Parts: sequence; C-alpha cells; structure tokens
Amino acid sequence: MQTRHAAVNSLVDHKLGSAGPAPVSPGQRVRLIRTPEILDQRVALTVLLLRLLDPLVAVSMLLLGARWLGLDITLIERGAATATALLVFALFRDVAHGQPWRRGGQWALVGCIIGSWMSVVGLLMVISAATGVTEQFSPPLAQLWFLATPVVMIGYHSAVRSLLLYLTGSRQRSAVAVAFTNVSLELRRALQDAEDGGVNFRGFFDDRSAVRLGLPAGSDALLGCLAQTADFVRERKVDLVYIALPMRGDARMEALLDGLRDTTASVYFVPDMHFVDLLQARVDQVGGIPVMGVWETPYYGLNAVLKRASDIVFASLALLTLSPLMIAIAIGVKLGSPGPVLFKQRRYGFGGEEIRVYKFRTMTVCEDGPNVPQARRDDDRITPLGRLLRRLSLDELPQFINVLQGRMSVVGPRPHAVAHNEHYRRLISGYMHRHKVKPGITGWAQVNGLRGETDTLDKMRSRVEYDLEYLRRWSLRLDLRIVLRTTALVFRDAHAF
Repeated sequence: MQTRHAAVNSLVDHKLGSAGPAPVSPGQRVRLIRTPEILDQRVALTVLLLRLLDPLVAVSMLLLGARWLGLDITLIERGAATATALLVFALFRDVAHGQPWRRGGQWALVGCIIGSWMSVVGLLMVISAATGVTEQFSPPLAQLWFLATPVVMIGYHSAVRSLLLYLTGSRQRSAVAVAFTNVSLELRRALQDAEDGGVNFRGFFDDRSAVRLGLPAGSDALLGCLAQTADFVRERKVDLVYIALPMRGDARMEALLDGLRDTTASVYFVPDMHFVDLLQARVDQVGGIPVMGVWETPYYGLNAVLKRASDIVFASLALLTLSPLMIAIAIGVKLGSPGPVLFKQRRYGFGGEEIRVYKFRTMTVCEDGPNVPQARRDDDRITPLGRLLRRLSLDELPQFINVLQGRMSVVGPRPHAVAHNEHYRRLISGYMHRHKVKPGITGWAQVNGLRGETDTLDKMRSRVEYDLEYLRRWSLRLDLRIVLRTTALVFRDAHAF
C-alpha cells in the first residue's frame, strides 16, 4: 500500500513540476491555496475557548504566585497582568489553531507553547526595562511565574489535544478532488503538507482519460469520471470534496452537485487563482452574496486593533526611553550645519495617501521635489554627523512621532519618496500593494539585507517582493522578530551609510 501511494505521489509531483506555475523568486513565497478549515464544530469551539483560556491562565498564574509567596498585589502586578493578557492573546494564536493535528505531533505543540511564552516574556522584559519597574518586581515571583506558566499550559493543551483526537475518532479525514488540474494538484500537496496526517487525499475524478492527462493507463491517481464521484463519496464515506471546475450552471455541474447532496461530505469550490498573486485573500459576504478578496490588508477586525495598540505602546516607550538621546542629536544637527533639525519629506502612506515623514536632517540639502536622487555611499551631501546617524539608523528616530500620529507603523514596508514611488510603480508589477498597510520604521526587506540605496531595478524589485511577503505572512510575532533583528543589525549592517 505504501509503495502504491509513493508511486502516485511521485507521479503527481512530477506532473505538478512539469505543468505547474512558474517558479517564484527567493524573496517571494506565493501561497496559491489556503488550506480550508477541516475541523468540526467541536474542535472549532475548543480552539475559541483555548484562545480565551490562555490569557486567563497566564494572568491567574501570576496572581496565584503572588498569593503563594505572600506578596501584595500592587499596581505593578496589575499592570503586568494586563500586558500579559494582551500579549498572550496576540502571540498564542498559532498554539490554539494547531490543535489537534499539528505537524510534528506532541513535541511540536510543546515547542510552540514554549516559543510563544518566551516571546511574551521577552516583550514583558522590554516593557519593564523601558518603564523602570524591573527592580520593583519580585525576583522569586518572576522566576516562579515564568517557569510554572508554560508547564501548566503544556499540561492542559496536551490533554485537550488527546481529547480532540478521541472525539474526532482519531482517523484521518479523506478527501477527493473533482478535475485533474494545476490547482487541484497544488491543493493535494497543500493538504498533505499542512495537516501532516489530518487528511488522506484519495485521488481525482475527471472525464478525461488518463492518457490525455499525461498519466499511465489505469493510474491509481484517477478514481473515475465526474458521474462516479457521488457514489464513490457515499460508499467510501469521503469527508471532503474539492471541486476545481469553473462555477457555472451547466448540466454536468448540476448533476454532480445533485449527487453530492445525498452524501455527508463537505463540499468546496477551489477557484483557479494561479494567474494572480494573492495578498491576504479571504472569502466574505456582501448582502448574502459570496465575494472573494484577492488583494486585501492583513489588518482587519481584531488584527487592526492589536496592530495599532502594539504601535502605540512600542512608540510611546521608545520616545520615553530615547528622548535624552534625541535631544542630544537635535542639538548636534543644529550646531553641525545650517538648516532645520528635522527633514520632512512627502511619502505615500496607507492607501496611497500622501503623508509627511520626519527624519533628523543628515544632509546639507532638503530635497523633496519631482526628482530626488537617492543617497549613495560617500555622498557629498551627507554631513559628518549625518553619516554617523545614518550608519546607526538614528536619523529615523523621529518617525516614532509619525507612529503615534497614526501615519506610520513600527514595522511595515519602508516608505519611499513620492518621486521614487511614481517611477517604480510603472516598472514593478504589484508595487502599489505595499500601501495596503502603513509604512514602517523598519521592515522585512530591511532585515533581509535590502536596506540602503536601490541603484538597480532588480534591487528594488527584490525589496518589493519582501514587502509583499510581509503582507502575506503578517503576525505580531513576525513584527517582534523584525524588531529584534533590526536591533541586532544596527551596529553591523554593511548596507547602512
């Protein structure tokens, strides 16, 4: 049986490689298909409860630890509890949604919990250091809380995982695809890769012969013609049916759907979207009419609230902590060369709206016209102090004010001068998708070596690819990762000048 499935997998993989979409450049991981939710209502409800339980447990462990040690619950502990609840709710999303078929099984679940908790602890340490309350927090309480909380979480998450596997019968759900196409081949791979055992893909139904599809006669990958789909699904108790055909009301489609009505399978239409690069694609309804978003911002609903809240907190702490340094830089800029302290340049913000971005002036000129030459290495326009500020990215510090104003975010695609935007939007496909989010002080492209002058079209294209990759993958955890990598790069970035 394993040999047969291996042969089919190899055959389908070869077919996908020969007939699939063109390769994607290293900086651009296009996810053509989002694996649908395959959990039943019991699992979905449990995931929701875990999302609410995780912050409650983290806060409870802090308060119980204080009681255990005989400590009073002061304003500091209450503030820590509030910050912890928000951070856990934001950073533990993958932990809850990994139930019950996380790749790697139990140990992957344990690793995900520990990693998420370490992210929360790291952020709490940054916040406490910035607010100066580190010495006021009890060391024994901190040690007990930091060590005990993940142990308790691992315990009940493991119990929930075992319970869910028991309730769902622990058997693999089975799936078939209607039509042997590029998108159904990609779907098969996505299901097996994403769920790692949660779905057993049985094969394809298609009215074309195996020879016409490029498969050997009698291939196990081809289960039959479309008219045989419903009987197969009913007799083999298939759980999931994916239809990779155009959604039109012809006789063949009506017969297929009519037959599937007499089964208990969940049925999905899978549109062929290989011709378009999806950004946060999702399905919604407008007046009961289903619509599919192709290019959308990742910040909607609760995500928008969490993103804005994290920006306000981080920018406020940064300005509070760095204000003495910023005052010293302002004095140095004023005394070092004639001109204003702050350089205000027009950039494009969220939705392509024009904004003013603040920077400490590092040049002898303040160019903001239709033709703005990019700064180059050994540029004569850069002042001696400006060279140091640019090398350490200290000229960007006033942009935390832009963050508080709501014009920018701490993390996001770097804003380009309006003149550069107008130039590159005509040369790079999808360039303006960068403005589906607010521009950032630092970004995914910058921590991947694409900071500084973009003197060739290929460099700018690579930067845009990383920016779009950030939009596809956005999460608060990714933002934290970018901030930490930015901090590490400040003193050793060869691209800064």
